[in-house]
Amino acid sequence: MNRVSSIIHLDYARQHGLTGQGIGVAILDTGIDFHPDFYSKEGGYRLAGFLDLVNHKTHYYDDNGHGTHTTGILTGNGSVSNGLYCGVAPECHFYSIKVLGKNGEGHIEHVLEAIHWLLQHYKEYNIRIVNISIGTNDRHAYPEDSAFVRKVNQLWDAGIIVVAAAGNQGPDPQTISAPGNSRKIITVGSYDFAERTDVIPSSHSGAGPTFSCIKKPDVVAPGSHIISCCPPDKTNGSLYSKKSGTSMSTPIVSGAIALLLSKYPSMSPRETKIRLKNSSTDLSLPHTRQGWGYLNIPSLLSTF
Repeated sequence: MNRVSSIIHLDYARQHGLTGQGIGVAILDTGIDFHPDFYSKEGGYRLAGFLDLVNHKTHYYDDNGHGTHTTGILTGNGSVSNGLYCGVAPECHFYSIKVLGKNGEGHIEHVLEAIHWLLQHYKEYNIRIVNISIGTNDRHAYPEDSAFVRKVNQLWDAGIIVVAAAGNQGPDPQTISAPGNSRKIITVGSYDFAERTDVIPSSHSGAGPTFSCIKKPDVVAPGSHIISCCPPDKTNGSLYSKKSGTSMSTPIVSGAIALLLSKYPSMSPRETKIRLKNSSTDLSLPHTRQGWGYLNIPSLLSTF
């Protein structure tokens, strides 16, 4: 079974008391469902708020399961599994914005509306990171100079760290999905070591360069057969499910950045990106596949 903590070596973070506490993350996805792993130590639900831009409901829900899964990877505390399936930053708080429907379908207008809302409210909820585990299927329709990508860049320019999936249309060149084709934000691809016996390493991860000849992805993280939180009605009552894709890799990196910010609260997006670059493990693969390399959390969090 695939435990995130064992793959990305969270021991260093736990030993130094780094859990993401006090750091807010906005998650643009299919929503969020109830799950015991999202409670805090004090007993409160760590969901800071919910915004439904698809069906305009006021109470949080996830009619697909994808959003609950990515949220669990990022910040589930593993309470149901006695810590076995603990997320990366189990004490950060999160704001869920539903931009995708029950079949995972979405419209750019909903994402643009979410970004507009974030630019107005991120300080109110101390949102330091935005996790975008989604991407466009039509890469040609949304180049780097498109209104969509430029709007995402506004989050970065406002001081918010944006982490987006490279997409699952690889491994051919120029298969990075928007908004991961932005040169500013952090784009995450998937890579799974061959020595892992529980998965067959996938080759789906979007590869660079972008159509604007920008080197992408920026970093890679595990993305195959990741076990995380799931609404019970999606898996016959089980509270965990297994999914694969760069959607799963992205919240691992977002969670790692939440740990970093809990140690260095004043770190800017640019400083975060540089530190991520300098701490990643070179896999001796082309940049189009690995970016700077494989996420190395102990190195990311240690003092250089």
